[in-house]
Amino acid sequence: MLDKRAQLLLKTLIERYIEEGQPVGSRTLSRYSGLDLSPATIRNVMSDLEELGFITSPHTSAGRVPTPQGYRFFVDTLLVVKSLGTGEIHRLEGELHPDNPQRVIQAASNLLSQLTQFAGIVRTPRRRAVTFRQLEFLRLSEKRVLLIVITPEGDVQNRILLTERDYTPAELVAAANFINQHYSGQGFEDIRQRLHQELHELRRDMMALMSAALEASSQAMADNAAPYVISGERNLLSVHDLSHDMKRLRQLFELFEHKTSLLQILDSSLRGEGVQIFIGGESGVSTPDEVSVVTSPYTVDGEVVGTVGVIGPTRMAYDRVVPLVDVTAKLLSSALSQH
Repeated sequence: MLDKRAQLLLKTLIERYIEEGQPVGSRTLSRYSGLDLSPATIRNVMSDLEELGFITSPHTSAGRVPTPQGYRFFVDTLLVVKSLGTGEIHRLEGELHPDNPQRVIQAASNLLSQLTQFAGIVRTPRRRAVTFRQLEFLRLSEKRVLLIVITPEGDVQNRILLTERDYTPAELVAAANFINQHYSGQGFEDIRQRLHQELHELRRDMMALMSAALEASSQAMADNAAPYVISGERNLLSVHDLSHDMKRLRQLFELFEHKTSLLQILDSSLRGEGVQIFIGGESGVSTPDEVSVVTSPYTVDGEVVGTVGVIGPTRMAYDRVVPLVDVTAKLLSSALSQH
């Protein structure tokens, strides 16, 4: 454990480094900490903090900078979160209203990116079962049928079915009516099982059409369900801590390209409560030490279904980013629950 004096000096050092981006020396600490300490005493405390792994000294400077371990102690113990300004809250409330779920999710990602100037990300709701509101068939030509799938949210997906025989328009209407009347709102897997177990009276060729339609519908819905929405990756090109080192930058954009790595970070947040901060490789994913991810889960009707977050440098203003992520998650929960 650090004594109060060491904690205050560490807090001051990290806050000045976040603000200025330059290694912090004993003179700066003396000026901003409010402690009446001699430069020698401050240097001794800095030496102790360095031995503990909380700060390090770049070769080109006499000052110190925080390490990932130092940032971790700071956000866990010393961070004082600011309240959001009225303008920011009104902007979030105005954009995150319950109209279209996908639009709200995209808006949340965009807003987090714009308000932080980093990358905003939202893990889309994990569907318990892929369902539909209505199916329609349209004959295009001999043995070619257009399948139209309308989701519960009103989105439309199209797929072309290549059939074994030519179906008349009347047969296609009858098949669509049958599926919509008996199975609308149910999961495709459940429907497929029921078709084979209960409906032996269907002609084999109609069963083939319906099975093909279910397979294509399920695939169409899965293809359309992106696991997350991300905005503002290019903002990170302007962050000096990341952009001046091509190796770090390449490692960061490899993280964006590998969806499974990002999903691992976002899904780990689903199991926690409130805002969580992952610094460097803490998430178990290979990320640069200079990158932090701030996340919070959001809910629909009280059930945790996804995550919102910000990806940026470890040298970010956590006191502002944390409440932004927290409020966005709560507003997104409210908007999606009202839909």
